[in-house]
Formats: sequence, structure tokens, C-alpha cells
Amino acid sequence: MKINSVFSSCYLPPIYYYAQLLKAEQVVIDVNEFFVKQTFRNRCSIFGANGRLDLIVPIENRSSKILMKNMRISNVENWQKNHWKSIESAYRKSPFFEYYEQDLHAFYSTKKYDKLIDFNTDLFFKINQLLNLKIELIFSESYFVSTTLNLDYRTEISPKNKQLDFSQNPYIQVFSDKFGFQPNLSIIDLLFNEGPNAMNYLKNVT
Repeated sequence: MKINSVFSSCYLPPIYYYAQLLKAEQVVIDVNEFFVKQTFRNRCSIFGANGRLDLIVPIENRSSKILMKNMRISNVENWQKNHWKSIESAYRKSPFFEYYEQDLHAFYSTKKYDKLIDFNTDLFFKINQLLNLKIELIFSESYFVSTTLNLDYRTEISPKNKQLDFSQNPYIQVFSDKFGFQPNLSIIDLLFNEGPNAMNYLKNVT
């Protein structure tokens, strides 16, 4: 019997998220959990000229009683354009920005989304493709009730959790000479800086 590793749907998840994906026998993305504010479900952390920067996807309903699969994006402002501008500013000088630029730019220009889950999922599949990451993946059909037989990361992987039990070797980041190495950023920080070596790097995160 395979052990389920349960994750929330996240926006360009952090490195720890992907390191745990690699270790999982079977991945469950719980799309039927309640949306939780101030989490990676609608935000990611990148490394810009002024240090760590959170990109937040605006949402329509801030109620805590909305299922993740039903959460709608607020498109009143052109947040996609703003996010891409921040990403480009942060990583234009990284070694592999141009290598991945075309694959990712479409998510912030030609593609339009009404639901957060659709945006997160499409990006998730694209990142997995760029990483050449193959996982056994299930989307929950109802709220996933965790047991002692599962590994549940839904609460553990959070911007508020500063005590994650893992270590990662520093890699060269665009602004690391100014601020030092910034750990556990969005997976795109690793991709833009390490390129095809990103998978090997993730395998060594402990």
C-alpha cells in the first residue's frame, strides 16, 4: 500500500514543497480543503533587488468558508502583468531566465484565469514538465482526511512556519552578493538560477 503525501495547491511553490514531492510515493493535491489566507495557496516568494518579495494573486472572496477549488481570482487590476514585471526584474540577469522565459510568460500574458485552482494547476504542470518531474498524482474528490498512514504537508508548508526541518545548500542567486543566500524561495528561483541542474539540486535537499 502506497503512502499518500498530501499537499495544498500552491502558487509556484517553495523549494521545500518540491523536495517533499520527490520523496512521495503518491501525491494528493487537496482541492477540497478550505482556502486559507496568507499562505502559499495564492502567494510565492521571489528574490528581487530589494530582497525577498511576495507575489500575491488577488482573490474575490476573503471568507474562510470557500473551498480551494471554488476560490475566484480578482481580475480588477492587471496582476498578471505586475507579477511578470516583478519576475522579469528579479531574474532577467539570471543564467537561465531566457531559457524558461517563453514557457512561463504565457501564464502572465495570453492566458486568463477565473479560478485560482486552474492557474495554480496549469503552472504546477508546466513547472513539473520543465523539471522533468514525474510523480503519481491524485486530485482529491472530497476533503482529504489525514491519518497516521499519510504525510500531511497542508499546514506545515506555510510562510508562517519558520521552523521547517530541512537544509539546502546555497546556490548562486542574482542578488546574493547583496543580501546573502535566501532559502526556500519559489521553485522559479531555483529554475532561473540552476536551470537543468534544478532536479539534481532538489534530490540533495534534506
